Parts: sequence; C-alpha cells; structure tokens
Amino acid sequence: MELKGKIKQVNDTETVSEKFKKRDFIITTNDNPTYPQHISVQCTQDKVSMLDNLPVGSEVTAHINLRGRLWTSPKGEDKYFNTIECWKLEVTGKVTPSPEKGIAEDDLPF
Repeated sequence: MELKGKIKQVNDTETVSEKFKKRDFIITTNDNPTYPQHISVQCTQDKVSMLDNLPVGSEVTAHINLRGRLWTSPKGEDKYFNTIECWKLEVTGKVTPSPEKGIAEDDLPF
C-alpha cells in the first residue's frame, strides 16, 4: 500500500529494548483539502534511518503495511492494536518547509 502526503512531524528514535527500536512520523494527506488527514506512521529497526535527513514539509510516498495484533489484558479483556509500518520512503516533490510551531503563517512583524 502507499500513502502520499507531506511530512508534518518527525519524532526521535525510541529504543524499546535491546532488540527493538522505532521512530514515528506524521504524514498530512490532502486528498480532501477541506479535511486534511494527519496519519501517524512508524518505522522500525534499520528503517528508522530513512527519516534522518528528511525535512518537515517534504512531499513523500510512504510504502506501508498495516499491522494488527491482539492483546489480552490481565482481566481477560481482548484489545486490538493497529500500526501503520513504513518499509520504504520516497521523496516525490519539492520540500516546502512548514512554519515554526507557534507562529502563524500570516503573522507579519510589522
């Protein structure tokens, strides 16, 4: 599957255990400009380095797999979790840097 959009945010790599690390990022899709979607995607293991020099605002195509798992709580309740996992990331267009957090695009200093 593919997910196309702009990189909104790239988080730091998180080491979960000696054998597992992950890194999340947010892609904003613009299929419907009235209601853009902000999708959380995850890279794991050696794929976390794909995000190392990727600026916020980059237009990308993320090649993804949907993952799901069942967890049974100590009370015996079943819970289901989904993950969108990226295994390949392509820069597909120009990089348009997003404005800094807390600064509106139309805020002029004069």
